[in-house]
Amino acid sequence: MINWLRTPTAPEVAKYVERYWFLEKQPGSHSYQYPKLNPDPTGHLIIAPPEQPYHYELDTTSAKGEGCHWIFPHTQTFRLDHSQPFFILGIKFRTGALYSLDVTPEQPMLDQVTAADVNHLLNSEAFNQTAILAIAKDQPDTCRDILDELLLPWLFNNREDQHSKLTRNTLPLLAETPVSQLGDRFHCSQRTLERSFRRVTGLTLKQCQSINRLEMMLEYLYQRDLQEIDWVELAYQFGFSDQPHLIRYLKSTIGATPNVYAKQRDLTIDIYGGVVSAIK
Repeated sequence: MINWLRTPTAPEVAKYVERYWFLEKQPGSHSYQYPKLNPDPTGHLIIAPPEQPYHYELDTTSAKGEGCHWIFPHTQTFRLDHSQPFFILGIKFRTGALYSLDVTPEQPMLDQVTAADVNHLLNSEAFNQTAILAIAKDQPDTCRDILDELLLPWLFNNREDQHSKLTRNTLPLLAETPVSQLGDRFHCSQRTLERSFRRVTGLTLKQCQSINRLEMMLEYLYQRDLQEIDWVELAYQFGFSDQPHLIRYLKSTIGATPNVYAKQRDLTIDIYGGVVSAIK
């Protein structure tokens, strides 16, 4: 297994892109074949070889294709087909960033995986996915610099409005501030803030806060063995009213009770380790 992550060095790119990441499953690897991808409020542009298949399942629907594709923000858990060797280069955008960019289909979109024409997106024939994937395997810093250069003209041609600015200012406060108090922080009504946030991200404030909390909890669990986990303490630590509340929440989001998940460890963070925990 080969993986890495890098953050953009160009400030204009970092405004919209949180990080770049690379993941490869080599022939002979015995990692879990069908990991789950838990909810994520951010969008990812996946760069892959043209002939490499992808397959995502969500409840009764699925998305299949080959090559480059978008994983848009999702409130549900996807099941991935990683049964064959693969390598992918990912661009993780910041929450709400796609709203300000020229992306087809028009944003926000939730719980969708769609094909992506990266040359058309960047309006550049300079993008060669085969070449950049070859560089990504062995030269992560060089790959980061190339991506910064390729993305900069597209990201510079953005659409910033009052809704995107309000949302960007709100996001850092979600971790510590009750949702009901956020409107007062920006001297606007709660309804105005909610409408702007949903217009930009497709999510309610509570949905985004809940997904971020889930991610922190999964990172916490990833670092601990089953016998180290006190579920009652964990429930209170992450803001649940009691253990039954935590059980209902995990069943609704990742499809498993806490104990079942802790034994299976079948999410991408468990299969691919640190690179995915940092990606998310």
